[in-house]
Amino acid sequence: MPDRQPDASPRPETATDPDRGTAPAPGGDDSAEQPLVLVLHGARGDLSRRMVLPAVATLAARGLLPDRWALVGTGRRPLDAGEFEQVVRDALDEFGDDEGRGALDDVLSHTAYCRDVSMDDDDPGELPDELARLRRELTGDGGDDGDGGDVTVVHYLAVPPESFVPLTRALARHDLTDGVRVVYEKPYGTSRDDFHELDAVVHEALDEEQVFRIDHFLGKEATQNLHVLRFANELFGGVWGREHVAQVQIDVPETLDVADRAEFYDATGAALDMLVTHLFQVAAQVAMEPPAGMSAAELVTAREAVVSAFRPLDPHEDVVLGQFEGYRDLEGVADDSDVDTFVAARLWVDTDRWHGVPFLLRTGKRLAASAQQVTLVLRSPGRLFGEKTGPNRVEISLSGAGEVRVVTTVKRPGPALDLTTGTARLSLDHVPGDALPPYASLLHDVLVGDRTLFTTPEGLDAAWRAFAPLQDDPPPVVPYEPGTWGPADARRLAGPTGWVLGE
Repeated sequence: MPDRQPDASPRPETATDPDRGTAPAPGGDDSAEQPLVLVLHGARGDLSRRMVLPAVATLAARGLLPDRWALVGTGRRPLDAGEFEQVVRDALDEFGDDEGRGALDDVLSHTAYCRDVSMDDDDPGELPDELARLRRELTGDGGDDGDGGDVTVVHYLAVPPESFVPLTRALARHDLTDGVRVVYEKPYGTSRDDFHELDAVVHEALDEEQVFRIDHFLGKEATQNLHVLRFANELFGGVWGREHVAQVQIDVPETLDVADRAEFYDATGAALDMLVTHLFQVAAQVAMEPPAGMSAAELVTAREAVVSAFRPLDPHEDVVLGQFEGYRDLEGVADDSDVDTFVAARLWVDTDRWHGVPFLLRTGKRLAASAQQVTLVLRSPGRLFGEKTGPNRVEISLSGAGEVRVVTTVKRPGPALDLTTGTARLSLDHVPGDALPPYASLLHDVLVGDRTLFTTPEGLDAAWRAFAPLQDDPPPVVPYEPGTWGPADARRLAGPTGWVLGE
């Protein structure tokens, strides 16, 4: 049993967001108001410390958790109350914001730690007993019906991807899957075959309505604004297609190296870590057809339907892989590693709206700048008054709260009729309201049962189908100098327009 007992007393107030569409969740019609037990598997790991624990603190600070809740950290190694308390303190101190750090005492008063179920044998650990105790304590009726009852139980699998299958089987083996929700991180599989194997195991233990597959790029405020910007504003929606758009660029360069993730990264690489996950999902958000409505189910259907129209990548014509010089010298990286730290891809979306328009996707480590940007490169009328027009672009920054920039041809001030380029900016920081960080936003959606920003097996299968040729027959990984924009051959993919960032 854990040494620390979570505080199950009601909190002063609870807030929910009435403007977000919700879908019924297993375990109740209004589970946002039910007591909550969040089980954080891998609670001492890098993902928990960097993302999940700060997200919980943000939700606590905003009053976005139920009146009665508990956070149970788990792991294979026993920890006493003081040790896990220090884990939480260190996580919020290093990775939390001022708001989250201000909720530290509140979070600690609801926190416990216990030994996890074993993935290797039939040892149940302490988790089944701890969940039973918390159900009784949080409901206050002394009962335990064994299926979650009036308590929302969320298992967050902040563990390495190779642990998804054994941990899912262990939860089922110890009768911990009835009525719960389970959150899986990306990558959800490491290949199309591996994805199918994982998904089969998951659906042996869980119904699809219980499964939440996180891609935190979909939780970004600016990514969510992509479809609002388009569908609520004819100024943008009217040009959203091949008649007006010459190409779409989705660019996520990073100046950072792989730091203390070298061992993980050397088993993954940029294409697997970013292309088939984040960049494909953002491409789908840009390319989807107008949904039948704005409900969660209709938005998911529209976004994932377009993924099935992604043409399988041509790895030697449409993909460039690179590795920054000095990568092999990092601790945890093999001396002969050919893992990619850079990928640029030209993706084709075979729908009437986007036929013939290249979607250029790029990301990498140790590049010249850091950014997260979607750019619609608009077609140009060519010349006006004898002068060349352009460039004309709609740029959407996905960093932070986001920013929309319209780059367009204007008259240069002065007596002559000369043309130049001007930029109009709308920073979403200036829009009234308090944005949630991506992980806090998605975790809140899990708690209220909103599936709008989560992936489905059908959409993921289509993404893996488009990605599979790159895994089957990858192009050579070429070196590039740190602080540049990657291998020179990547410029070929963008054609005469060039990459907006770095050109």
